[in-house]
Amino acid sequence: QVQLVESGGGLVQPGGSLRLSCAASGFTFSSYALSWYRQAPGKERELVAYITSTGGSTNYADSVKGRATISRDNAKKKVYLQMNSLKPEDTAVYYCFLPYWGYWGQGTQVTVSS
Repeated sequence: QVQLVESGGGLVQPGGSLRLSCAASGFTFSSYALSWYRQAPGKERELVAYITSTGGSTNYADSVKGRATISRDNAKKKVYLQMNSLKPEDTAVYYCFLPYWGYWGQGTQVTVSS
């Protein structure tokens, strides 16, 4: 069965960095695009970043453009989200998402606070 397991969240000060990881299993990882979403308290879930199956193309939400980098390692079956210059408004639960099949991970909490 498809599994997406996020890790790497935590508490970070404004201006800090985090690297989120999503370990995948149960499908042919290298064949599918993947995304990162986030959901802040009281807000709708929003797309943060998207990467194609080969990693050759990426897209970002305007809110994180220039501060986030999505990448993947098809040999390790992992997708990453590097977030820099973090702001309090980046506080949210971050989810890994497999668009083709509609699978979500359980999420990892990112809290940006001094």
